[in-house]
Amino acid sequence: MSLKSKLHELKLKYQGKKMAPAFNAFHTFLFSPDETTHAGGTHVKSADDLKRTMNTVIMALIPVLIFSMFNAGYQHFSAINGFPADFSLMNDFLTWDNLWIGIIKVLPLVVVSYGVGLLVEFIFAVIKGHEVEEGYLVTGMLVPLIVPIDTPLWMLAVAVVFGVVIGKEVFGGTGMNILNPALTIRAFLFFAYPTWMSGDKVWVYGARERSEEILAGANVDAISGETILGYLAQNKGAEMTYSVSDMFFGFIPGSVGETSAFLILLGGLFLIFTKIASWRIMVSAVIGSLVMGLIFNQVVDFGWVGESSKFYGLMSFDFWKHLIVGGLAFGIVYMATDPVTGSQTNKGKWYYGFFIGFISVMIRVFNPAYPEGVFLAILLMNVFAPTIDHYVVRGNIKRRMNRLKNATIYPKDSDGKAKELKAETV
Repeated sequence: MSLKSKLHELKLKYQGKKMAPAFNAFHTFLFSPDETTHAGGTHVKSADDLKRTMNTVIMALIPVLIFSMFNAGYQHFSAINGFPADFSLMNDFLTWDNLWIGIIKVLPLVVVSYGVGLLVEFIFAVIKGHEVEEGYLVTGMLVPLIVPIDTPLWMLAVAVVFGVVIGKEVFGGTGMNILNPALTIRAFLFFAYPTWMSGDKVWVYGARERSEEILAGANVDAISGETILGYLAQNKGAEMTYSVSDMFFGFIPGSVGETSAFLILLGGLFLIFTKIASWRIMVSAVIGSLVMGLIFNQVVDFGWVGESSKFYGLMSFDFWKHLIVGGLAFGIVYMATDPVTGSQTNKGKWYYGFFIGFISVMIRVFNPAYPEGVFLAILLMNVFAPTIDHYVVRGNIKRRMNRLKNATIYPKDSDGKAKELKAETV
């Protein structure tokens, strides 16, 4: 007897028991349910289901996760010893020392995110008596990739509980939430523990500890983990030594998984190819960010904002470079395209994505204390997505009624019948 058949027998044996939802979750994690629909109807036949969809997104995130583990070590040792003059991918980046830093710093974030989040999901499934919902499979991978590397594990655990319970379960669970759960967790961390989510000591492993040692009187050099957006927010763009290729391929400090625009681009193409994510949202968000960045560049070119302004650094930053620094690309590809919290209509997706990109760059420029706005922009548009769809649907109905009105052939008579028919049609 195969393992799948044995598990199916156990499922039937314990059906209706209190812990049945928890067992069913393990049963269906690797195996499709051994159930068929009743005959007599027309059904869509597909090997895809929610778990497989979620696993596809996770597959698109794995390269980003692996890269982030190497980059964690690379940024740590480069901050201590200086960046290599002649950079070699194999000798300076893909090394065991770099990977080990990623293993001890990044993997614990993943384990805590999944462990705490799935525990909450299992508890709610058992209490409410429904199947364990698979929505957290992707959220659990996204969360450790959008936080600073030195985020304390207890802090992440508290945020995950808040995000799953308040951001999803209170709305009815997966498919009913109005806000992206991963971004809800990120927002909670930002507003509850702001000193751990911003500044120049949270993005590189060891920077905070070294700062505390210096305050205690130790005679050691400080470690600066300032991001590119942090430099620009302080009008210190001239001090940056990062090249465009560094920004694009991801050899820069930042949140764990947001740095490599190259791998994020490949992940986005994979999600579009598999028809998991909406290309309309991605393309429109890119257009929106480029438009806002171009507007700020023009403001600087016209001389309306000078070098003395606190906004000059980010306003003068080349408009297209906004896409390859910070979390904008990551947010556009992996979170703005969330099918639950995003716009559902094709036309609405264009508006939804455009304003995400547009507002993200706007928040970057006008919020120097925290020069990153993509998660706030996406959460804001999550709230407005139903409104966008409402007006898109109303506009479609209105246009169809007008076409029906214009296409109706009315009888030519003189006793008012045509007017009555026209009134009834409208």
